[in-house]
Amino acid sequence: MADRLSPLDVSFLYLEEPTTPMHVGSVAIFEAPEGGFDHDRLVQLIKTRIAFVPRYRQRVRWVPGRVANPVWVDDESFDVTYHVRRSALPRPGTDEQLRDLVARIMSRPLDQNRPLWEMYLIEGLEGGRFAILSKSHHAMVDGMAAVDIGQVILDVTPEPRAMGTDVWRPAREPTSLELFVGGVADSMRSPATVVESVKSGFGDIRETALDVGRNMVGVLSAAATVVRPPAASPLNVEIGEQRRYGTADTSLADYKRIRKAHGGTINDVVLAVIAGALREWLMTRGENLYPRSTIRAMVPVSLRPETDGGASGNQVAAFLCDLPVGEPDPVVRLQRVSFEMGQLKASGQALGAQAIVGITGFAPPTLHAIGARAASGLTRRVWNLVVTNVPGPQFPLYAGGSRMMAAYPVVPLAKSQAVSIGLTSYDGGVYYGLNADRDAMPDVDVLAECIVAALSELVDTTTPGGRRRTVRA
Repeated sequence: MADRLSPLDVSFLYLEEPTTPMHVGSVAIFEAPEGGFDHDRLVQLIKTRIAFVPRYRQRVRWVPGRVANPVWVDDESFDVTYHVRRSALPRPGTDEQLRDLVARIMSRPLDQNRPLWEMYLIEGLEGGRFAILSKSHHAMVDGMAAVDIGQVILDVTPEPRAMGTDVWRPAREPTSLELFVGGVADSMRSPATVVESVKSGFGDIRETALDVGRNMVGVLSAAATVVRPPAASPLNVEIGEQRRYGTADTSLADYKRIRKAHGGTINDVVLAVIAGALREWLMTRGENLYPRSTIRAMVPVSLRPETDGGASGNQVAAFLCDLPVGEPDPVVRLQRVSFEMGQLKASGQALGAQAIVGITGFAPPTLHAIGARAASGLTRRVWNLVVTNVPGPQFPLYAGGSRMMAAYPVVPLAKSQAVSIGLTSYDGGVYYGLNADRDAMPDVDVLAECIVAALSELVDTTTPGGRRRTVRA
């Protein structure tokens, strides 16, 4: 049985254009151990761990005639040294220089004729530090069961885990004829697959109707938000191929302190901070703000109970949340965000938002290119930006004996979206990564600074007699 890409996974391949490369990434900063850390050590570490992520030794093969979704096949010429690369900053390299290098690397699309990932060891950071930049295509890591190559190289102790010998022999790649025959056979075995994979109006209509009926409440709830388009914003412009990258470092203890003082969830506090940061940033640009001004964010949210341990979970929903950037009072901003997120969770909009994201799964592969590109082109009329918040472990991790000091996500841009904001909590810190269009966001570092300032503004309100700073309207 062929390992065929799902409709959602293949949609990310169709979505990819020069201005919208569909890879996600992470930038991890490490403190070098006494014995040092070099490219050879990273390559060896990947070689001993890559068996945990077999997808990273596979590439995509398209089916002739697009009669079915493409399949994953073993790359018979796989060479780990092609994917694990080495770069360096002029010593002593600054964080600003690192961000510039990350932006340039993430601007380049991955080679779809090879396994869809790269990893860079970036040496020369001041203070004896180094960085590891991982870059993987959305088609590989989509889904909560997926594991990224950057995860498997990490250990919970400075001493790396002992691993067995990895003996890998790639399976023979199918011929074009075998791919075509297998695609037709898979479609004929499952009527539902016909609906997704070939130009046919036939399929398991009854089951599809039942699914739609079960999801209709959520779809209608989301539709009520979607038909009311977000306000015009400098966040929604035509974008180019090049990127800028910004980062912000904050403390998880501050978010907990704010939550304890004012209620809500950690994610509510995060969104209130981002709302405050966007407000300050918009004002630096001379944008007019009114009490009811909002910025709409697509927010994937974990539905599991929050724990301080940051254990991974597999219940995630997507919400469309209007961030109250027109509200000058930071506590009222937080209250408005908490109220809206509570309403969205109760209304079932999460289901509707997921239906919007995955709608291309109903189309045959030959129509994915049209449907996915159309959906991408409509994003400015659905939301203004994407905000992803991923809780991580609250204890130190190590790669080859090197302690990880910080980890910043790199979230891809959709069409007409000038910036995406990702954040990861790890070992007492909350680390923001801002992936931005180079021409539309020359001031991405200003937005990063506004995040730190907005958090400080909320922290000030938690102290007895603390001042509540209200900026100009």
